[in-house]
Amino acid sequence: MTPAPDKMPAFCRDCLSEQVSDTRRCRHCGSPRLLGHKELYGLTLAHVDCDAFYATIEKRDNPELADRPVIIGGGKRGVVSTCCYIARISGVRSAMPMFQALELCPDAVIIRPDMEKYATVGRQVRSLMQDLTPLVQPLSIDEAFLELAGTQQLHRDPPARILARFTKRVENELGITVSVGLSYCKFLAKVASDLQKPRGFSVIGREEALEFLRPRPVTTIWGVGKAFAATLEGDGIRTIGQLQTMEETALMRRYGTMGQRLFRLARGIDDREVHINDEAKSVSAETTFSGDISRKEDLVPILRRLSEKVSLRLKKQELAGHTVVLKMKSADFRSRTRNRRLEDPTQLADRIFRAGLALMEKETDGTKFRLIGIGVTDLCDPVLADPPDLVDHNAGRRAAAEAAMDKLRAKFGTTAVETGYTFGSRRRDQ
Repeated sequence: MTPAPDKMPAFCRDCLSEQVSDTRRCRHCGSPRLLGHKELYGLTLAHVDCDAFYATIEKRDNPELADRPVIIGGGKRGVVSTCCYIARISGVRSAMPMFQALELCPDAVIIRPDMEKYATVGRQVRSLMQDLTPLVQPLSIDEAFLELAGTQQLHRDPPARILARFTKRVENELGITVSVGLSYCKFLAKVASDLQKPRGFSVIGREEALEFLRPRPVTTIWGVGKAFAATLEGDGIRTIGQLQTMEETALMRRYGTMGQRLFRLARGIDDREVHINDEAKSVSAETTFSGDISRKEDLVPILRRLSEKVSLRLKKQELAGHTVVLKMKSADFRSRTRNRRLEDPTQLADRIFRAGLALMEKETDGTKFRLIGIGVTDLCDPVLADPPDLVDHNAGRRAAAEAAMDKLRAKFGTTAVETGYTFGSRRRDQ
């Protein structure tokens, strides 16, 4: 974490002036955003996370929302995708059912997600990251790890100051804010980025790692969710400090490979490197219905529209996928996930839809569903995708028709042309 500066290396995050300071304010501009740490100029691994990404973009694009609580998500039956910090004060959280969020924050402005817009801004942030270092490993649309070792000579600044300049550039050029965690390993860099949101910049060094982790709950460790935390609590383990007193063999006997992770991360040991090829592992789209749906005839056009969304995203990102994944959630919130691996990778809506339809037909047994989603995994270069089909001779015609529709939609909008599956269908999804 970032302790109060006490005659240690420091610089101002606003004016970027370097100083050795024993005060909490910049000696040059008076800003309280003085960053000081004993290991400040020796750490190179960072985690950058955009602050309330979707909501921040919407506020940027509509200044009237600046002081309003904003929730990004579906209707009353949907869930919260994200929300601004004003809404979070009322207790609203991501993945919370929308009806519960509205009970907590009835004055909130609800905005449907605009994923294409968010993806565009995400790519802009990524581009600015890559100006700092080629070693950028995205975790999602709005966060990534960066390794800045060896960049000091290029930028004529240590990594900490390079990152501070980056945060200012993001704010000035893109109109959003980010938080930064700087450490010596991935685990602690990610922990650090959450400490002072929004507009945070926190540092966790090697010397303080054990002491920093000791009082923290076990849920701080990756992979320890509510269920596993309950298991640990049943064994009397609530804090990382308790794990620090335990032997690795004992933890592995009790918890298997997860026991080894507990042992290592509890001590701040994380040897994973930043890899530039760890891109998104899937592309998907889903929707929650305004009313439960059980009939196949009603589900088919929705599945087709979602397949087209996935296809469009694949084409824009220049990706293809080997495996089609169908997700359905019943009215009692039980999830069903089915998948089918294709002989050749695809980015075509037609093939995604047909694979998804075959999977869905086995599930439409009268069950009422509240959500459906479709996606592809096992992503690869599109150069390998969709070779000529020697069995289905009509596949080539459908692919050509899809390419023609893509051109029309690019010119006149996504609703300019529809297939027979979706034309005239009554929308039941939100």
